[in-house]
Amino acid sequence: MTQADFLKAPFPAPVALPDSEITGPGRFFNRELSWLAFNWRVLDEAANPLVPLMERLRFLSISATNLDEFFTVRVAGLRALVRTGNAGFSEDGRKPAEQLVLIHADARKLMQRQQTVLNGLKREMEATGICIVTRSKLTAADLRHLEAHFLHKVFPVLSPLAIDPAHPFPFIPNTGFSLALELERLSDHRTLKALLPIPQQIARFVPLPAKAGAHRFLPLEELLLLHLNMLFPGYTDRGHCAFRVLRDSDLEVEDEAEDLVREFETALKRRRRGEVIRLKMTAGAPADLRALIMEELHVTEAEVVEVKGLLGIADLKELVLSSRPDLLWPPFVPRVPERVQDHEGDLFAAIKQKDMLLHHPYETFDLVIRFLEQAARDPNVLAIKQTLYRTSWDSPIVSALCEAAEAGKSVTALVELKARFDEAANIRQSRRLERSGAHVVYGFIHYKTHAKISTVVRREGENLVTYTHYGTGNYHPITARIYTDLSFFTCDPALGRDATKVFNYLSGYVQPEGLENLAISPISLKPRLLELIGAEADHARAGRPAEIWAKMNSLIDPEVIDALYAASQAGVKISLVIRGICGLRPGIKGLSENVRVKSIVGRFLEHSRIVCFGSGHGLPSKQARVFFSSADWMGRNLTRRVETLVEVHNDTVKAQIVSQIMAANLADEAQSWVLHPDGTTVRELQPRDGKLFACHTFFMENPSLSGRGTAGAKDVPKLAALKE
Repeated sequence: MTQADFLKAPFPAPVALPDSEITGPGRFFNRELSWLAFNWRVLDEAANPLVPLMERLRFLSISATNLDEFFTVRVAGLRALVRTGNAGFSEDGRKPAEQLVLIHADARKLMQRQQTVLNGLKREMEATGICIVTRSKLTAADLRHLEAHFLHKVFPVLSPLAIDPAHPFPFIPNTGFSLALELERLSDHRTLKALLPIPQQIARFVPLPAKAGAHRFLPLEELLLLHLNMLFPGYTDRGHCAFRVLRDSDLEVEDEAEDLVREFETALKRRRRGEVIRLKMTAGAPADLRALIMEELHVTEAEVVEVKGLLGIADLKELVLSSRPDLLWPPFVPRVPERVQDHEGDLFAAIKQKDMLLHHPYETFDLVIRFLEQAARDPNVLAIKQTLYRTSWDSPIVSALCEAAEAGKSVTALVELKARFDEAANIRQSRRLERSGAHVVYGFIHYKTHAKISTVVRREGENLVTYTHYGTGNYHPITARIYTDLSFFTCDPALGRDATKVFNYLSGYVQPEGLENLAISPISLKPRLLELIGAEADHARAGRPAEIWAKMNSLIDPEVIDALYAASQAGVKISLVIRGICGLRPGIKGLSENVRVKSIVGRFLEHSRIVCFGSGHGLPSKQARVFFSSADWMGRNLTRRVETLVEVHNDTVKAQIVSQIMAANLADEAQSWVLHPDGTTVRELQPRDGKLFACHTFFMENPSLSGRGTAGAKDVPKLAALKE
C-alpha cells in the first residue's frame, strides 16, 4: 500500500455554523476548558480496564496533581484579573469571571468523578489483596503495631496547635493538609479548638502487618485520630474535619533584579505564602470549625470544595507498589541503537558516521548523559555549552558538566531559573556548577529559555569539530523514562554554528544573524511557521498536493490557528496530534473542514513537537520539509521564550520522523481521542483486523530507522510508504 488506512479515510463531514462564529471569537475553544478536557482524558485512563490496576491508580494520582497545579497557576491568574478589575476577554470571547464560573463547575464534576473512580479501584485492589482500611477495621494486633509506629515515627514531628487569642491560626503552606479538631476537656467540659498539621515529610499511608502477598494501609489522618489522647491528654473528640489548602503559586520577579538568583529565592518564599485559592474539606465538618477555617484562610464559599471521600488523591502514588509487578505495565528496557553498539559505545564516532535521532523513551536517554560524560573525560574536548531548563536534584548531566569544568575544559551552562516548580532545584544546580568553575548564565529576565541545546567542541587533527544535540524534551533523566521526545545528534558544521550563535545570544544578548538551519523564538520561529503554512496554502491553490502533519502538546496561538484555518480553506489537508490544550475548532464548514485533531493519552506522556509540510508533494513524501522543535504553538512559546525550530535534511532521519513516528501517531487507535467541532473528545475505537493499533506498543517493538547499524535491524513495518 502507498498510504496508511488513516490517509485513505475521508475527513469527517463538516459541521455548519453561523458566519458570526466562523469569523468571531467562537472560532476558538477556551484554553482553560480545553485543559480540563485533557485532564478528563487522563482520569479516564484510571477507569480503563485495559490498563494494569496499579497504573490506573497512578493515572488517578496524576489527574489530581495536574488539577492542583492548574488551580495554583491558571486559576490563580484568573482570580488576580478579576480582583484587579481586568475586564479583558479571552480569545474565545469570555471575561475572567465567566471563565472562573465554568472552570469551577467542571472541576467540581471532575473531583466527584475522581472519588467514584477511586471507589472502584479500591474494590479491585481489595480483590488482589491491597486494602486501604479505616479505624473501624483494625484488629488488636494492628493497634499494637500502630501505637509503636506512632510513638517512634510520627509523634516526634507533630505540632498540635490550640486556636485561641494566645495561639493565633497558624500558616498552612501550599498543598498543606491538616486536621481541625473540636475538643472537650473531661474535667470541666470546656471546649478547645485545635489544629493538627499533617507533616508532608511523612508517608500518607501507613503499612499494616499482613500475610504474604497482601498489603494493608491506614491513611495517616486515621492514625492521628486514633491517638488523639496522646496529643491532647484529658480531652475527648467532639468533632473534626480534614482540610487541604492550595495557594497562588505563580512567581513575580522584579524586572530590574540585580542578582537574579537571590530574587528568585525571595520569590519562592513569596510563593509559599501566596493567597489561598482553593480549600478542600471533608464533607460534614462541624459548622463552627468550617466557619473558623474559612475566615482565617480568607476564602469564600465558591472556593470551598466539600469532599465525600479521600482528600489529597495525589498522594495515592505512594500505593503504586513495585512489589506487585503483576499489576504494573510489563517491563520495558529502552534500546541502545545498533550504530552506537557498533562503535563500542563511542558516541562521537557514531555521530561522525551519520546524524542520529533517538526517540525517547524507546531509545535510552542514557546516551544523552553518556554524550556529556564522554565529553568531560575526552582530552580532545575543549569546550561544552549546555542549556538546563528542568533537571533532577541529583542530575548526572550537571555532574558531567562539573567534572568537565574541574578538568579544565571551558564549560558554559545556561540555567533557566524560571522553570515553574523547578526553580529551587535549578538554583541549587547553578550554585554547584559555579563552585566547579563553570560559567553559569541565566538568560533573559523577560524570556524563559526553553530551548534544548548542547554543544561539544572537539579537536580532531588540525580542525575543531562541533558535535551538537538538539532536543524536544528536558535534560531530565527521570522524566525521560516516561516522556516521548526526540534527541538529534549531529556534527553538521551549519547546525553547530547555529547552536553557537544561540548560546552567544543567551549569554551576550546580541541577536543572532545568518542562522542557516534554525529558527528561534522570540525572533524568527513564529514568522517561519506562518510562512511555511502560507506556502502550503499556495501549493493547494495552485492545484498541487498540499498537506500538513503536526504534533505538539498545546495549540492556542490565535495567529497560527487563523493561518491553519486559511490553509484549510485553500484545500490543505491538516492532521494534528495535540496532547493537551487545543484552541482550534476542527471540522467546521467554510473554516476548518480539512482539519482533524486527535489526542493520544497512554503509557507514555506525548511530549515531542514535530511539524511536516508536503511542500507540493503531499505526505508522506521524500520531498517533505520536516522540523522538530522545543516549542508548542502557544503565545508564550512563540513570543516570550527562547525556543528552537530545527529543519531535518538527513534522508534517514526524515523518513524516521515522517513514515515511522508521525505515521504511527496518526494511525493510532487504541490510545487516541478525536476532537469534535463542539469541543468534546471521543475515544477512537475502530478495530482494524480485529485489533486496535497502539503507537506506544509499535515503538517499543520496532527500532528507529536512524539508529540501525551494520548488523541490520529487521525492516521496520512502515505504516506509510514514501512516495517517489
